[in-house]
Amino acid sequence: MASPALRLFAGPVAAAAIRADGLQPQQVRAFPAAAGGPKGLILNPLDRLLLGHWLNRPGRPPLHLVGASIGAWRMASAMAPDADSALARMAQDYIDADYTPPAGQPLTPAFIAERYRQLLAQHFDTVTGGQIDRLLSRPGYRLHLLTTAGRSALLQRERRGATLAGYAAAWCANAIHRRGLGGWLQRVLFSDPRDALPLPWDDLPTQLVPLRPDNLLPALQASGSIPFWLSAVHDIPGAAPGAHWDGGITDYHLHWPWAALLAPDEATRPPGAHTPLVLYPHFQPHLVPGWLDKPWKQRHRPTPGLDNLLLLCPNPAWIATLPGGKLPDRNDFKALPTLERQQRWRIAVAESQRLADEFAQWLEDGCPADRLEALG
Repeated sequence: MASPALRLFAGPVAAAAIRADGLQPQQVRAFPAAAGGPKGLILNPLDRLLLGHWLNRPGRPPLHLVGASIGAWRMASAMAPDADSALARMAQDYIDADYTPPAGQPLTPAFIAERYRQLLAQHFDTVTGGQIDRLLSRPGYRLHLLTTAGRSALLQRERRGATLAGYAAAWCANAIHRRGLGGWLQRVLFSDPRDALPLPWDDLPTQLVPLRPDNLLPALQASGSIPFWLSAVHDIPGAAPGAHWDGGITDYHLHWPWAALLAPDEATRPPGAHTPLVLYPHFQPHLVPGWLDKPWKQRHRPTPGLDNLLLLCPNPAWIATLPGGKLPDRNDFKALPTLERQQRWRIAVAESQRLADEFAQWLEDGCPADRLEALG
């Protein structure tokens, strides 16, 4: 018998709730979407199943969609009137994107940033019928997008030498302690004005900005603007003046205190009421807090803040069957010819339908708890 393609990891509160009642759409209060570039493509069929269909239930509490980098693009697409079609189009547009400059022109961060801006504008114009404000009014869903902004003088505007020095200093400060990152960079959360995301923001300096039609696309572009690969986005409307980069710098995998969602109604929740859970499709079983935390494995361990989280991720044995024996990744842009990269990524997305099919079958089977593994 073939190994399952999908693994399910649950915090203790989530595991207990699923053992008692299975998993119901009404339980899911938040849906995080990590940074990680092309690796996020393999989550596309799961996104389409969950956000395009299964989670669309009347009478459910507002569902918070939170994304950084490619996760921001995924979650904003899910806010379109036809989320299933918009998410399918998102994968197609991401794969088809070609960042090859015209003959004789260098490949620069400014060129890539402008091509990326055009790609986002065209995508969201298509999926909203030219009405970008529709992304901020989908009933039952609340959108939150992340960028990273400079705090120090070296990082408040993008200037190559100063930016390099600023990020080097941020890396050193973060290596000593994650809170040290806050002396150089801050989290910026562009948040649906209808409902705030009810989490504490006391780990890093955080700027909360209402998400509006005039800052939606700049925030999306900034959320995917990897330092030194793409130019920063400056002076986003509604936010403090300055440079914004990829939201994954401060919040790579959204390793947040999601258990705070339990607190508001923990004392008053009547017997039998649904426990608020977080449903998190991800491309790996561990959550890395910030991009600069990748070397520090001890920071990837689960905390009590993840107790109500259900994490869905691919089995390494299944990943080994994909083209190249791996997930799509950013290095493919340089390592592979454009047509070969696009073909490999299309195959990976097609094969990842198995992840969605296995999760749908798990739901249909009554959410057997023996499939759940402890977060580790």
